[in-house]
Amino acid sequence: MIPALSAAAPVAASLPAVFVPADVNYSALAPMLIIFASAVICVIVEAFAPRRLRHPVEFAIAMVSLVAALLLLLLRGGSMHGATLGGTVVVDGPAVIIQTIIVLFGAIALVIMAERFHGRLADAFTPSGSSIPGSEQEAVAERLGTTTEIFPLTLFSIGGMMLFPAAADLLTLFVALEVLSMPLYVLTALARRRRLLSQEAALKYFLLGSFSSAFFLFGAALLYGYSGSVNLSTIAASLPVVSGREGLLVPGILLVLVGLLFKVGAVPFHSWTPDVYQGAPTPVTGFMAVCTKVAAFGAMMRVVYVGFSGARWDWQAAVWVVAALTMIVGSVLSVTQTDMKRLLAYSSIAHAGFILVGLLAFDVTGVSSVTFYLAAYGFTTLAAFGLVMLVRSGGTEATHIGQWAGLARQSPIVAGTMTLLLMAFAGIPLTSGFTAKVAVFSAAIGNAGVAGAVLAVIGVLCSAITAYVYFRIVVLMFFSERTDDSVAVLSPSVGTSAAIALGAVATIILGVFPAPLLSMAADAALFLR
Repeated sequence: MIPALSAAAPVAASLPAVFVPADVNYSALAPMLIIFASAVICVIVEAFAPRRLRHPVEFAIAMVSLVAALLLLLLRGGSMHGATLGGTVVVDGPAVIIQTIIVLFGAIALVIMAERFHGRLADAFTPSGSSIPGSEQEAVAERLGTTTEIFPLTLFSIGGMMLFPAAADLLTLFVALEVLSMPLYVLTALARRRRLLSQEAALKYFLLGSFSSAFFLFGAALLYGYSGSVNLSTIAASLPVVSGREGLLVPGILLVLVGLLFKVGAVPFHSWTPDVYQGAPTPVTGFMAVCTKVAAFGAMMRVVYVGFSGARWDWQAAVWVVAALTMIVGSVLSVTQTDMKRLLAYSSIAHAGFILVGLLAFDVTGVSSVTFYLAAYGFTTLAAFGLVMLVRSGGTEATHIGQWAGLARQSPIVAGTMTLLLMAFAGIPLTSGFTAKVAVFSAAIGNAGVAGAVLAVIGVLCSAITAYVYFRIVVLMFFSERTDDSVAVLSPSVGTSAAIALGAVATIILGVFPAPLLSMAADAALFLR
């Protein structure tokens, strides 16, 4: 017989006497749990439900879960604060308001994704992402109508996005980063038209995203070596220099920030953005441009305000340079773009730079202004990509800018709405874009000293450059003759029409009456440490 008892004795002696399970506040986690549970239910429906029922059933499940999560977040407000799951997840004001924005925009994006234009399939998505374009396999899949995996993939991504800004340690942050990213890699490859471009974009997004994740992990390892912990509060407490480990701190912080700056498309980590935005299905592009940016900036605020603020004089200058380059590169390169989706991609890069200016204020006004900017930018961007999806030429989206010439004569509503959204991107007064830029630049000037003022000046100049780009499109739509008679504007469903209208109305309301959202963001701007 094997002397099991005598062999196990030394091992048992080395183990803790009592195992203490992590505390779990299910009420605090309820919105995220609803989203993840609904994603799993959609996977089960995908596996067992008849094909003709999958689209309506999964869409209904997804929307009900998002509405339920949104209601829970709104009812909670600022009443619940605390840490759960052993201190790895924090529920505080910034986490709740960022999660609310993510769920709201996720619901709007999902409505646009589900658009079928009175057909059997979700219009923007291929029935079989693995099939060769034009093959018999694709034809069979189209007859069967199987484009429904977008719903669980989107829900899983939204769940990861909700966890991202609430993560209180670097390990949980990495898990959330991967959970939100993996479904996006798949969704990017599912374009129904220009499939090879879509698959190329997905591969590029996956490879570069993997590199950024590796940088993030390497930085987390260095910070663990410096502080002995991956918890942000513990790292912050150890920032009075630990003797003999000084060389681990700044490289660790910068490498972690590289992983986060990649997600927001900041220069020089932006090279994936125009290609992925152009190749992905247009509703997915809008979803990525908005929800990913909101989640990434929410996580970045928690990391730099809670974990790294005590050492900001060692790394802040590098992020100032990144912010300036992001604004300059995004605005200047947008001038040369001829594709509408690539133009909006470089616009997204420039806006990431504007948001970074507010984040670097290191003040409550910085948090509130960034939150307001993310909300304003989200409404405008989702509506803009929704309109891009409607303009077609021969069944394919007419994304070349020249194809939009004379569009106002054919569809004055679409042209007028796009003009309003472009004015908001440019920061014209009485739009949400103007108020958002004033908020972030004011926060930087008031709290970041000379560097903040310089960044604000660069931001104003870059806004002028992008204004030229946006008004060039307005002139093209209203004052140019049509050059392509095949261009037509499709009539969307009630859901898509409502989503676009909501974005346009919110763009006006947040420009004319910004005080309620600014006040709400200011009240929820304190991080729990």
